[in-house]
Amino acid sequence: MAQYDDFRDIAARTLHHYDLNAPRFFAGTIDHDVSQNIAALLDAIEAEAPFTILDLGCGPGRDLKTFRKLGHRAIGLDGSEKFVEMAASYSGCEVWLQNFLDLDLPDEMFDGIYANASLFHVPRSLLPKVLGELYAALKPGGVLFSSNPRGHNEEGWNGPRWGSFHDYPAWEAFVTGAGFMPLHHYYRPAGLPREQQPWLASVWRKPR
Repeated sequence: MAQYDDFRDIAARTLHHYDLNAPRFFAGTIDHDVSQNIAALLDAIEAEAPFTILDLGCGPGRDLKTFRKLGHRAIGLDGSEKFVEMAASYSGCEVWLQNFLDLDLPDEMFDGIYANASLFHVPRSLLPKVLGELYAALKPGGVLFSSNPRGHNEEGWNGPRWGSFHDYPAWEAFVTGAGFMPLHHYYRPAGLPREQQPWLASVWRKPR
C-alpha cells in the first residue's frame, strides 16, 4: 500500500503542475503540428467511419477539436481539472476527469485510443495495469497510438513532472505484454537525424 500511496503522490504532484500552468501550456502547444500522429491512428483503424476515439491525456483539447472537425466522435480524458474544463470548452467534446491510476473505462467502446505525450507519466510498474485497461476499452481490432519522449528505460522526476523514458524494445515488451500486436513505429520530428528525434511514436492493434 505504501508503494501505491507513492504513486498517488507522483500523480498528484504531476497533475498539480499542469493545473498551475494550464494556460501557459495551452499557449505553448496549440500550434504544434501533430498531423503525422493523428493520421497514424486514423489510417490504422479498419472500422467504418466515423470512429469513436478516446484522447487519453487530452490536455486543453487541441487534438480533440481536430478529431471532431474530421467528423469523428471524440471523447477526452485528463487528470487535470483545469485541462478538462479547457478541453470541453475549446473542443466542444465530452471530457472525462480521470487519472491514470483510477481509470474507469467502458469495455470495447473505442475504435481508437490516442495517447499523445501522456503514457510516459505512468510509472513503469503500473504500465501493465494501465495498458490492460486500455486494451479492454478498445473494440476488437481497435488501435492504440502512443507517442512518448524516448530514453534508455530510466524513470524519475523531470522538474515537477514524473516521466518514464523507454527505448523501443522495452516499450514493445510492455505493450505486447498487454496483448497488443505491433503495427509500426517511427521517430519524431520527421526528417531529422535520430539524435534530433526525441519522440518515439508507435501504433498497435487489439486482435479481433
